[in-house]
Amino acid sequence: MKNNIVIMNFSGVYEVQGLKAVLEAGKTNNHIISQLDCQDIPGTNCYCDSLAEEEIEKRIVPFGPEGLHFLDSGNYHYMTKLWTEKLREPFVLAVADHHPDMQPPLFQELLSCGCWVNRVLEENPYVKKVVLLGADAELVAAVPEPYRSRMVAYDESQIARDDRWENCFPKDLPVYLSIDKDILSPSQVHTNWQQGTLTLSQLRNVILELFHHCRVSGADICGECADALFHAADDKVILQDDSVNGRLLHTLMALGNGGKA
Repeated sequence: MKNNIVIMNFSGVYEVQGLKAVLEAGKTNNHIISQLDCQDIPGTNCYCDSLAEEEIEKRIVPFGPEGLHFLDSGNYHYMTKLWTEKLREPFVLAVADHHPDMQPPLFQELLSCGCWVNRVLEENPYVKKVVLLGADAELVAAVPEPYRSRMVAYDESQIARDDRWENCFPKDLPVYLSIDKDILSPSQVHTNWQQGTLTLSQLRNVILELFHHCRVSGADICGECADALFHAADDKVILQDDSVNGRLLHTLMALGNGGKA
């Protein structure tokens, strides 16, 4: 995985959190850091309309799918679809998220944070399989039937007890990893969506095993706490978010460079 880091700022949350400072410190490791201000694009919050999608695609033209992408809150998790459209070889999409993001769309023509995985399966000719890591078991059971044949799911209880999920990844295909921090317990971080029960250590173990068994071509992180911007969250909440971002950044970039996290 390359050293490229792209920060996509839709809500302004990164201006409140200390991610910028974390990334400035990362420059000592020769990371190439780019910041994309998307706050001026209407029609992006939770749902991405066609005009917004077209504008976003223009702005990410200079960047590849390799490296690490910060996507803002979970409201913008649909950005994973747009980043993976830049891949030009068969791949597996690994999604570490409390939600499968495979709901039937409320508006068929709109890309959304709740149905973007379906759209990847429908529209991306290179994706061979989606692997859900740590999603809620009841939500997984509700995934519509047409998509289940191309999906493998290991729910949060299986991840917590360290079931051997990594064996489901083909050895000859690269993996794109998408992380929503709502997979973590509220004791670890706060997001603006219902959260799971995993610890940061358990999530890091998932990442470590994935890099050990697979070639990870790119990754992204969403799940910023919207409260940090809109509801004046206390310093502890903001510091938690910063700490988790920093540790995930260090883990992913160290492993991507062939080192140890």
